[in-house]
Amino acid sequence: MNDEFAAAMRRATLFTRASNPSEATRVILDTLAGRTVSGEPGTAVSDIMPPPAKSRPKPFPVDPHAQLIEPAAKPESTLAETDTFQRSPRVRRPLGDTLRILSEGRSAAGKLPSFSGGGLPGMTRRSLKPVIPDGAQYLARSFTCAAGKRSYKLYVPASAPVVPRGLVIMLHGCKQDPDDFAIGTGMNATAEAHGLLVAYPGQTGADNTSSCWNWFRPLDQRRGAGEPAIIAGITEEIIRDFGLDRSRIFVAGLSAGGAMAAVMAEAYPDLYAAVGIHSGLACGSANDVVSAFTAMRGEGSLIPRRTPKDLDPACRVRTIVFQGDADRTVHRSNADRIVAASTPSVPGGAASKTGRSAGGLTYETTVLTDEKGRPALEYWLVNGAGHAWSGGHADGSYTDPRGPSATTEMVRFFLDQCE
Repeated sequence: MNDEFAAAMRRATLFTRASNPSEATRVILDTLAGRTVSGEPGTAVSDIMPPPAKSRPKPFPVDPHAQLIEPAAKPESTLAETDTFQRSPRVRRPLGDTLRILSEGRSAAGKLPSFSGGGLPGMTRRSLKPVIPDGAQYLARSFTCAAGKRSYKLYVPASAPVVPRGLVIMLHGCKQDPDDFAIGTGMNATAEAHGLLVAYPGQTGADNTSSCWNWFRPLDQRRGAGEPAIIAGITEEIIRDFGLDRSRIFVAGLSAGGAMAAVMAEAYPDLYAAVGIHSGLACGSANDVVSAFTAMRGEGSLIPRRTPKDLDPACRVRTIVFQGDADRTVHRSNADRIVAASTPSVPGGAASKTGRSAGGLTYETTVLTDEKGRPALEYWLVNGAGHAWSGGHADGSYTDPRGPSATTEMVRFFLDQCE
């Protein structure tokens, strides 16, 4: 170990002891990249760190088992071609039978050991496949555009008419994949009950080593570029192929997927009628790895990215937010930022209520309406819940079956103005 590297490690240690791991991370990354690190060996922490803000929330260490970010790696190969969509005759069965099959198929799956340090029901990683009832389809597709290529799974419900009633784009979290996310959220069963398509775009290990959506990179935070362009392209492809009503297109996500869902709502307010953000962050919360960790801890501030058009109330996407108040990966202040950014410019009213889920967790729900009295924002704060999909199925990873069902409430909210 040379003297320069040893000095850098000493500086990183000082920052860590001063409860500033984001700056410690920056020092380490700069040193490994061969960049000059600010501060000389022996410099006092108080000389190179700004004093903490009075309003700074109490920081907490980021959970390494539920990461939201990973430095992106260079793609080593392209994705293998996946099956393209082909219409085929569907076997029809009663809706009740279909929903029963979906439910029983999930609960019959075997149990595997949980992640070390998990501690919550459903904090496990499984190699399972969703059970698809007769008459439904679960298609493997891919989409390619100038911004890149991604594969995705598409659930076509048996209950759908010739033209399905809408589409939900579901963006998984880190260390998840489309199948795992479909099982954990139970979105297929809920979509079956409402005749909705569900698409599960998949992030790759080549584009992010933990399969996280790159919500923190400037290239992946704007319209017409990066991952937002790919996700929007997948959405447009499905709309075109099925002739969908464009007023019934929705996007939702968990963790890094929730942060990317927030990006999609801001970058494409003309494409999505509503967005569901679970344990995520507001668009513009970070612009690199270091600021991403800072934002996850509940520190830092939003990075202005909005244009005058984006601030137009007519462009604001209806939003439902789920957050656990015991989340040790994404500080609950991030949900507050999402709510603040999504609040109607001319709110018509506000109402709050409390409740208790069948699993025993209490929750607080706040509903804001627009000037016409229509629900524009819902915020569900689940007491005692961690970094996991509320009300999810234990056979999927990062779920907490004890909480109120985020899946049920999101779909209800999505369709509230469509009935």
